[in-house]
Amino acid sequence: MSSVQTYDVVIIGAGAAGLMCAATAGYRGQRVLLLDHANKAGKKILMSGGGRCNFTHLETEPRHFLSDNPHFCISALKRYTPRDFVDLVDRHGLEYHEKTPGQLFCNHKASDLLDILLTECEWAGVELRLETPVRGIDVHGDGMKLQVPGAEIHCGALVVATGGLSIPTLGATGFGYELARQFDLPVKPTRAGLVPFTLHPELKAQLAPLSGVSLDVAVRCGQQTFAEPMLITHRGLSGPAMLQISSYWQPGERLHVNLVPALGDAEDIKAALRSFRQAHPRATLRRWLGEQFPRRLAQLLADWWLSDAVQDRPMAEHGNQSLAGFARQLADWIIAPAGTEGYRTAEVTLGGVATDGISSKDFSVKGLPQLRFIGEVLDVTGQLGGFNFQWAWASGWCCGESF
Repeated sequence: MSSVQTYDVVIIGAGAAGLMCAATAGYRGQRVLLLDHANKAGKKILMSGGGRCNFTHLETEPRHFLSDNPHFCISALKRYTPRDFVDLVDRHGLEYHEKTPGQLFCNHKASDLLDILLTECEWAGVELRLETPVRGIDVHGDGMKLQVPGAEIHCGALVVATGGLSIPTLGATGFGYELARQFDLPVKPTRAGLVPFTLHPELKAQLAPLSGVSLDVAVRCGQQTFAEPMLITHRGLSGPAMLQISSYWQPGERLHVNLVPALGDAEDIKAALRSFRQAHPRATLRRWLGEQFPRRLAQLLADWWLSDAVQDRPMAEHGNQSLAGFARQLADWIIAPAGTEGYRTAEVTLGGVATDGISSKDFSVKGLPQLRFIGEVLDVTGQLGGFNFQWAWASGWCCGESF
């Protein structure tokens, strides 16, 4: 026979947002139960940032997020800033560094950060219960009622922090979306974001010998451009530039890649080629490519776009028109991806619970204030660089602080 247990706040999902919300609500005197079906809390924290967790970005702004309701995230991001989270980890003595401008990583390992969050929950009196699947949820008077193995749990408020569909091997499920639909909340279509691209067989085979080669590029899709490194892999294209643009790409669209963004656009590249011709009239385009790219990539580009005769022709014999054509190819390499690697390797899930029916102040459902949604389960997705963690901290804190 099931026992009946009572709490002020129950949170489903012991990830970044759930841990932050639990500790915050606990410090406000609430009796908090934090549930997760997994055998360990914070699994996504542990694997993020190559195991060192890029836990925030100091320059976080609403423009770094994708949502059908772009104004929704403004309130929480203003009320709980990256500096607030840095103050928290500073109090615990976390050692961290700024890897690239604004991006903060743990010096040692992501578990150092997870230990801080778990310690905060312990100090706040939060009860953490792992390997506890939720079998059913219903409204119960002014509160909520949950069914878990061996118990019926009553609470004044239920917070859903179950995340998205990304990386199912870490326990990701669509539970939060199913729950939203149960209570008639619309869910925006979901898809993998911050994810590597796969390629059609011909291009994949051509690039296969270059697996592991990385270079700075500027990649554009529609009106969005990112100038960051691109990594060629045995499966396709990855690296920060490709992960970033994947969140803006739709199947069937093409990517436009500037392979030498340090030189500028096509006109600037043409000018650089003409300057090289002026300084080295007996040199070849093959040599110029070798100065711009890793050797294997330079040879592939030469084989793609230049005949053997043209590769070895002295620069003095190249006219302005041919140099301009080559510059355009370098400035606008057009790729039609076959697709992406999907949720298996995606860092985030785009789409989710529509925010129109959610309060941007306390994250409660309009008309059902005892039910709340925070973090990645909502239709708010950050760019690469610590923005998604900052959204987790901000939404979790603002929800927890409202109790």
